Amino acid sequence: MSNIVENLNWRYATKQFDATKKISDADLNTLKEAVRLSASSYGLQPYKVVIVENPALREELKAAAWGQTQITDASHLFIFANDLNLDTASVDKYISNISETRGVPVDALGGFSDMMKGVITNLSAEAKHIWTAKQTYLALGNLLNAAADLKIDATPMEGFNAAKFNEILGFDKLGLNASVIATVGYRHDEDTTQHYKKVRKSNEELFITL
Repeated sequence: MSNIVENLNWRYATKQFDATKKISDADLNTLKEAVRLSASSYGLQPYKVVIVENPALREELKAAAWGQTQITDASHLFIFANDLNLDTASVDKYISNISETRGVPVDALGGFSDMMKGVITNLSAEAKHIWTAKQTYLALGNLLNAAADLKIDATPMEGFNAAKFNEILGFDKLGLNASVIATVGYRHDEDTTQHYKKVRKSNEELFITL
């Protein structure tokens, strides 16, 4: 069995974190890099990732997440916020980054740029919101896998009031929306859910080979 399978069997959605244990700076940087390297449509990464450490702010956010203690007890809180204002200027910035990174003239990327701009400008505001929100889940997956590899616990969470999060964090003014969050840290010894057997569909139920 490969390490990745062992690590994924080890991980679970932690319900109770040990508030006395903190992630090292080195491990936090590894998690950030894993998120940064996430796949996304066209490579655009139409989102921001906000990492909340401030205790007072996390207490306020906990109230907007129905009092779930993971928000305050975990070492770090990751908030994946999708970009509601993705536009042609965003594409231009991305094209410039490609040009600089790969040493390719901007003019040579014109076809790729025009294609992305055509897709984005033809999306309604609602469709753009749905599309960019989907991208955050790809980044979330990288965070969960990287955390498991480091034997760091992580809990993905949709149980929060996004509108309230947006208000507290000032996302409304930034054109961002809290799409999904994850609490990251170390399980508490008293968290009984760590002993539950993992329940998943069998290969026969899940996979279809054509």
